[in-house]
Amino acid sequence: MTDQLWEDHATWWQDEFTEGADPEYVEQILPLAAELLEGAETVLDIGTGEGQIARLLASLGSVVVGVDPTMAQVVEAESRGDGPAYARAGAAELPVSDASFDAAIACLVFEHINEVDQAIAEVARALKPGGRFVFMLNHPLLQTPDAGWIDDHMVDPPEQYWRIGPYLAESESVEEVQKDVFIRFIHRPLSRYVNALAQNGLMLEQMIEPAPPPGFLEKNDSFMAAASIPRLLVLSCRKK
Repeated sequence: MTDQLWEDHATWWQDEFTEGADPEYVEQILPLAAELLEGAETVLDIGTGEGQIARLLASLGSVVVGVDPTMAQVVEAESRGDGPAYARAGAAELPVSDASFDAAIACLVFEHINEVDQAIAEVARALKPGGRFVFMLNHPLLQTPDAGWIDDHMVDPPEQYWRIGPYLAESESVEEVQKDVFIRFIHRPLSRYVNALAQNGLMLEQMIEPAPPPGFLEKNDSFMAAASIPRLLVLSCRKK
């Protein structure tokens, strides 16, 4: 079902999050990817979508291979060109040789897949010793079931705060992210990811929880209240 939802809604992603349409990508995600993967000769972009991160890294001198399970995304990525090579594949079965990449990146991917342990093991297999893995997630704290803004008018003065759902329990949901656009999410606590990384020899070197960028906050006055709540979690790891 997950793959079919992405096939059905690939154009939503392409229209809303690429080619400068999304300030979080322009102001935050793309600069972080460039910074954290600077100097990598070969990069594997897992869940590449239509390839915007892959194209950026290729423009900076890396040899990039992007993989994605969604045919509509791979076709669009190939049509946009600009250097990377692409293949249709899921994160849990990467079509690459052992120890063949200096670096890998997965951006907003693992919160949509079931086989988290197998996928992280595949990242470790694909990396050379000392290779870097940049792991970007929707922040698990933000993505808990039923999380969201609460306007509490039962107190005086009224308060607005972010409600956190059941954080420790793994769960999945299908969310209507835009009218008639449904995407499946899997919530996992942060420890679930960090422990799986460590078990596969991918050691955490840096954790980044950036504040939402100005362009996102400016889209809606109500977003300004979220300025101190991170939407993105970045784990920068290195293979032993």
